[in-house]
Amino acid sequence: MSKGITTRAEDYSQWYNDLVLKGGLADYSAVRGCMVIKPYGFALWENMQAVLDKMFKDTGHQNAYFPLFVPKSFLEKEEGHAEGFAKECAVVTHYRLKANPDKKGTLMVDPDSKLEEELIIRPTSEAIIWNSYKDWIQSYRDLPLLINQWVNVVRWEMRTRLFLRTAEFLWQEGHTAHATAEEAVEETKRMLEVYATFVEQFMALPVIRGVKSISERFAGAIDTYCIEALMQDGKALQAGTSHFLGQNFAKAFDVKFLNKENQQEYVWATSWGVSTRLIGALIMAHSDDNGLVLPPRIAPVQVVIVPIYKGDESKPVIDAKANEIISALKLAGIRVKYDNNDNTRPGWKFAEHELKGVPIRLAMGLRDLDKNVVELARRDTKEKQHVSLQGLDGFIVKLLDEIQQNLFDRALVYRKEHITIADKWEEFVKILNEKGGFVSAHWDGTAETETEIKEKTKATIRCIPLNNPQEEGKCILTGKPSKERVLFAMAY
Repeated sequence: MSKGITTRAEDYSQWYNDLVLKGGLADYSAVRGCMVIKPYGFALWENMQAVLDKMFKDTGHQNAYFPLFVPKSFLEKEEGHAEGFAKECAVVTHYRLKANPDKKGTLMVDPDSKLEEELIIRPTSEAIIWNSYKDWIQSYRDLPLLINQWVNVVRWEMRTRLFLRTAEFLWQEGHTAHATAEEAVEETKRMLEVYATFVEQFMALPVIRGVKSISERFAGAIDTYCIEALMQDGKALQAGTSHFLGQNFAKAFDVKFLNKENQQEYVWATSWGVSTRLIGALIMAHSDDNGLVLPPRIAPVQVVIVPIYKGDESKPVIDAKANEIISALKLAGIRVKYDNNDNTRPGWKFAEHELKGVPIRLAMGLRDLDKNVVELARRDTKEKQHVSLQGLDGFIVKLLDEIQQNLFDRALVYRKEHITIADKWEEFVKILNEKGGFVSAHWDGTAETETEIKEKTKATIRCIPLNNPQEEGKCILTGKPSKERVLFAMAY
């Protein structure tokens, strides 16, 4: 097959789009700004979702579901939250249509169906959830309340990119309530570590744990913690956020509890979320000019077997051996596919599964079986070798772990090579424009300076790393005193 993939060097943005479309992950939709997630892409999301869902439940969280619609007055109750999301909201103003009397066969909004109060299609769910929490929380015995939901959200976007930025996307959002600020902060950091563990151990992508500057915080949060990853083009991508909301939403929705001293207090809150944007991160972090490269632990297919038939008489023999291998691999917990489609040739299949990023490909014909071997190709290094059928399942289990680790190590080396210290403005700008990656530089801590740096370079403060070393220095732009370096980068 002819892949027709644009190379990264030629046009990184087009390369990314080619992999999403040709790799069968997603497609454009008739609805402007929205995407269709195809079965292969959704299988990838389901694998990610399954791991995260278990991690949430292992830390004591339960799943629930809250309405898609948020009354406008609810959104207005927390001022910072309302201002932060106002420009991204899709609004429902009427509740029915009717036949258009002026144009047969068409519909129009019924002017008599105007809602008394507009409904916002959820851009996030703090407002609708905290309205429910008011009834759910009465006493310290009701705390902590640890809730998560898997849903879609809508944030009206004018410039969209598949997975990275679409008007509608899938995500999970956790919303928790606590008796003390200390418990809420501990929860915020715990969930950040859950995200970091998932991204590093399952997506094979190293991240920097940090806290956002005031300007980059979630609307309505006291502190926003984040994990930041680096893509192959030197741009950063926010892979997950966890927010300490203080008592802002509790006060806005009057959510109080009776403490052990029989006194009324406002509860303390957190929220945290990751989305299908992680699929975009996965593509850009590991893939190459031949197609997707997927980490084995979340790949929809971990091993594909391609039979090489030479005449009809070889088919039953090869099929029988393939079924033996498949049974052994499935027993070992491996997701395996047997590509015995008669409509395409082996070479076409090899190219297709390489494009789709399947970690291991096995090919076998009668000659291989006579020697008691199969040809094995690994996607990450493109190396090929002949492997004995004896103990093949155990060999593949170990190799999948090796591929997973190799992808992480490769991404870690790249990140280490692309964290650069800058002490002078000219050096700072040159690194951003020519090398890319994270630039570690001093900042005077003011929003004004942060805004000016963004206007001059398009770079933002990605995070202030947790446990950041304290050192005296001068701001990269203003020369004013600074006590620590922060990480700047161009970002998605």
